[in-house]
Amino acid sequence: MAVTKDRVMYAADTSKPYLGRALRDDEFRENLRAAFAAARAIYEELGSHRGFSSVASSVATDEDIHANLRRAIKELRQAADRLQQREEESRSHAFRNLAMLVGGVAIGVLFNPFTGPITRRWVKGKVASSTGGLHADSSPNGAG
Repeated sequence: MAVTKDRVMYAADTSKPYLGRALRDDEFRENLRAAFAAARAIYEELGSHRGFSSVASSVATDEDIHANLRRAIKELRQAADRLQQREEESRSHAFRNLAMLVGGVAIGVLFNPFTGPITRRWVKGKVASSTGGLHADSSPNGAG
């Protein structure tokens, strides 16, 4: 019982970001509405048929059903792509923002009139050094 509850809680936690985006994204909701309308048209078309063979032959030959199936699949794909694209965009923006912050801090430290020359000498010593260890003359604050 506890394992099932844990699985449900995990599924709910992992679906929260998707659900939140879905509720706020008009284009996503429009894709779902269009897919639902296409599926409903198929259901109504097939609901009038009696028997499995009649339904099967309609699915195999009816161009309206084929068109609605293609439309439903296209809309569902677009909705799924929209959700996945939002997640990828948010991840890429987070990385971009972090890279810009780190780059800005590095530029600020390297070109600061007070710390810049010392820091540049320290970095140059680190890059030129083949041992990779700290040397007394290469520490950022000038002390050993």
